[in-house]
Amino acid sequence: MQNNKTDLLTEVAEYYTTKLAEHGQSPRGVDWNSKEGQTLRFEQLCKIIDTSDHFSINDLGAGYGALYDFLANKYERFFYSGVDVSESMIRAAEQRYQDKSKARFVLSGEPDQIADYGVASGIFNVRLGRSDDEWRSYLEATLDILDRTSRFGFAFNCLTSYSDSDKMRDYLYYADSCVLFNLCKLRYSRNVALLHDYGLYEFTILVRKLP
Repeated sequence: MQNNKTDLLTEVAEYYTTKLAEHGQSPRGVDWNSKEGQTLRFEQLCKIIDTSDHFSINDLGAGYGALYDFLANKYERFFYSGVDVSESMIRAAEQRYQDKSKARFVLSGEPDQIADYGVASGIFNVRLGRSDDEWRSYLEATLDILDRTSRFGFAFNCLTSYSDSDKMRDYLYYADSCVLFNLCKLRYSRNVALLHDYGLYEFTILVRKLP
């Protein structure tokens, strides 16, 4: 299983490295269609943050670190750790934010430290040639990682199985939002929110840990 996961993450890293080379440090460089869509996703994910005081956050699948900019425009006191499997993405992020003392970047498939919150945006979308069962196993294992490395809660998004069939692509993974909501309620917390009302072909799940 470990070797299979390593191979899977290598495939993902190669995919996004190619996207970055093609489109640079932009939403298209991390396989999003627009800046507006990227910002809308960040707004949903960051609803997990329920404090205006200092907090720390792990961004799993950080890409070139765009979430940092979103956070910096909203919060004054936070510490950001960006984690990604693509070495090119991490190098780009380190260069982009080299003068930011409250940001760090890690080349890895999982955070190397516990933070108050964890988020994952877009990392469950591009399955390439993997089967539904393989990708679902990877998704669930990654949710376990998010749970283990967050104190107060975590948030993630997925493409939705409610997407229009003519717009669906076979190399993408479309998750059942109800199944994942139930999984999170049973496995992680009683306090779970499903956001499926923000106009994109996806959903966001927030998992708040009870005191």
